[in-house]
Amino acid sequence: MGASQEPTGTTGRLIIVSGVKDLKIFSGTAHPDFAKRICSELGVRLSAARHYRFSDGEIGLSIDESVRGADVFVVQPTSSPTNDNLFELLIMIDAFRRASASRINVVTPYFGYARQDRKSKPREPITAKLVANLLTHSGADRVITADLHAGQIQGFFDIPVDHLTGMPLLASHFKEMLEPELQRGEVVVVSPDVGGVVRARRFAVMLKTDLAIVDKRRSYEVANYCEVMDIIGEVRGKTAVLVDDIIDTAGTICNAAAGLKERGCRTVYACATHSVLSGPAMERIAKSEIEKLVFSDTIPIPESKRSEKVQQLSIAPLFAEAILRVHSDRSVSSLFDK
Repeated sequence: MGASQEPTGTTGRLIIVSGVKDLKIFSGTAHPDFAKRICSELGVRLSAARHYRFSDGEIGLSIDESVRGADVFVVQPTSSPTNDNLFELLIMIDAFRRASASRINVVTPYFGYARQDRKSKPREPITAKLVANLLTHSGADRVITADLHAGQIQGFFDIPVDHLTGMPLLASHFKEMLEPELQRGEVVVVSPDVGGVVRARRFAVMLKTDLAIVDKRRSYEVANYCEVMDIIGEVRGKTAVLVDDIIDTAGTICNAAAGLKERGCRTVYACATHSVLSGPAMERIAKSEIEKLVFSDTIPIPESKRSEKVQQLSIAPLFAEAILRVHSDRSVSSLFDK
């Protein structure tokens, strides 16, 4: 086993990757740009693998360099097309295991099926647990992810999970963008539902602002539909920042923005770690009261869904630092010790 590289990152700082195992970063087809950003931060090259399809649609894979004894990190969010990306990830894990990798670390910035984490009615599956089992039994030794829809999903795994968060990145952006309003005490952080209060409270602490909550009724007859009921907290005359982990069809966030404007909010911004943006999301956002919607880049946004209202910030530096710490057997949780 060779010693790892001592690369220089794009920022010019020397990053020392210690340890006795080679560090190798591979990418699936879900988000290769994200993997390249991580490699750029670490100053290492993206390891060689070829992905292809057989004529009947089956997934093919060729690992084009040795991984024997290596510390392998495979980057693949399980975003849309979720099932294709998940199965490709499982195939890659199996290939690395059969090729005698020393450790296989799954870097999945967005963990698909995370919202299917419990039974809300009889005879429903708990698919998040099934996916955790599939990753583990395929040969994964560790998972690095961000802002799971429910933190307790970490307990679905029988392997270590490093749970990162994009909230400090998003908070830092709004601190800079809304500095005058923050100094005047004119900003309020808003949770779009009761379930997101803990997340929004942490965000409010980062911005040193008050907190408001949108109390909504979710329709179980129509999927992804919510009706705004009431707003708890003072929002009149203020700039509101809605905070969520995932924005999917954008019904919740757009209804919340409309409710805030009706109750006298001056301007409404919104942010979330994961930009799922399925179905009518972009049409709703375009017609909404939201001034700007800010995401991290855990999920790629295709050109067809680009909008002047939508902005992405890169969370790749955080994942690069986490990978560096895992590789060198240092604490990851200390990244958030403040």
